Amino acid sequence: MKQLAEYAVGKMKGRVDYGDIRIVDTKYESITVKNGIIEGVKRTRSYGFGIRLLKDEGWGFSSSSRIGESEIERVINDALAIAAASRLPGVKIRLAPVSPVRDNYQTRYLIDPFEIRIDDKIKFLCRVNSILSRKWVDIALTSVSFIREHKIFASTEGSLIEQLLLASGGSIKVITKSDWDLQVRSYQNSGQAGYEFIERLDLEGNGERIGEELQMLLKAKPCPAQKTVVILDQDQMALQIHESIGHATELDRVLGMEASYAGTSFLKISDLGRLRYGAEIVNVVADARVKGGIGSFGYDDEGVRARRVYLIRDGILTGFQSSRETAPLIKRVSSGGMRADGWNRLPLIRMTNINLLPGKIPYEEMIAETKDGILMSTNRSWSIDDRRLNFQFGCEIAYRIQRGKITEVYKNPLYTGITPLFWSKCDAIGDKKSWRLIGILNCGKGEPGQTMRVGHGTAPARFRDVEIGAG
Repeated sequence: MKQLAEYAVGKMKGRVDYGDIRIVDTKYESITVKNGIIEGVKRTRSYGFGIRLLKDEGWGFSSSSRIGESEIERVINDALAIAAASRLPGVKIRLAPVSPVRDNYQTRYLIDPFEIRIDDKIKFLCRVNSILSRKWVDIALTSVSFIREHKIFASTEGSLIEQLLLASGGSIKVITKSDWDLQVRSYQNSGQAGYEFIERLDLEGNGERIGEELQMLLKAKPCPAQKTVVILDQDQMALQIHESIGHATELDRVLGMEASYAGTSFLKISDLGRLRYGAEIVNVVADARVKGGIGSFGYDDEGVRARRVYLIRDGILTGFQSSRETAPLIKRVSSGGMRADGWNRLPLIRMTNINLLPGKIPYEEMIAETKDGILMSTNRSWSIDDRRLNFQFGCEIAYRIQRGKITEVYKNPLYTGITPLFWSKCDAIGDKKSWRLIGILNCGKGEPGQTMRVGHGTAPARFRDVEIGAG
């Protein structure tokens, strides 16, 4: 792979202003058990390469699953033709500088999930499924998924980078319905690790918990409509960060380069260093270096070393997620988040691990000092406008807090807000002990669509004067 990458670079030098090649070998496996029956076992492998080049202010990209010297030359010629056709009058493209590197990066893991027999994984999922089915449920689902990505990146600037990324995820879900209602309770997470991540998830123990909570929901009252204090747990905070901060701070959205399919952003370049995004206790970073984060790596798909970049500091917007092309427009270097979901896709500005830094208050104390409010957990539905400004999110379960104690359960809770106003009402963030990483395997963006693995580190957080109700 490395020899072919260097061959491609040699063929591009002298013919392009910039060029790179990504050779990517991806293995994927997923297993799902439904009501004690194997619903699906999927194993795929995708192997190919993509050539991206810049010539006379025009970008060209082409790819192939046939890897060889003659095919590399053909794909380079295709990319050159596309670059010639893509030039726009008056457009000047300047790439932010990056030091060429020759390096290797590999996910640290203990157990290779692809070395474990599928039969053993199925037996495990069936055992968890039987625990879920002990409760009165109509549907019990258990699943695991694994992805291993081996890729080589080489550029005409002299970089040659090899990376091996491994991610694992697991989930459980129970669903029950009646003539007038349908309730769902679930638990899931994913991270950059081996099969040991599945063992740490404790799907069996959490299966008992969500089964009991589903029974509570069947008897629960609808969440009351009111304006009140809301505490969001880590699962729901991950969705809140993802939709109202993560996507909103992608610079291609801000510049209008990502508009037709996935929307734009309410932010402007002139907001940098000026816009109050949230309360002073709100600090958010894009961090591709955090250990175990599913959005972590050594280098992005432009050869930029993984970085930790502040997006919001003390409540003020201080950064955007950017690429080598877009960063010069804000007079900065790339944030290092350009990634593609395969060899046959162009890299896009993607979230890495967008983390809300922990506060100082223990979670138990946050609950204890709340006289009257609602605790919401686990996203069930989401709706947000294309500018990432107005939103309404529904959760699976809510708990009433009275005089510092959790009392009754509510079903079908939802809350609404306007992004900067909502974050400005944040008056407490949990401490390091309650902070954890949440992985999302299927963040969508681009046209044609690409899915990407992104992470969010967060503790529970409390917000004042939030409109809530029942969906």
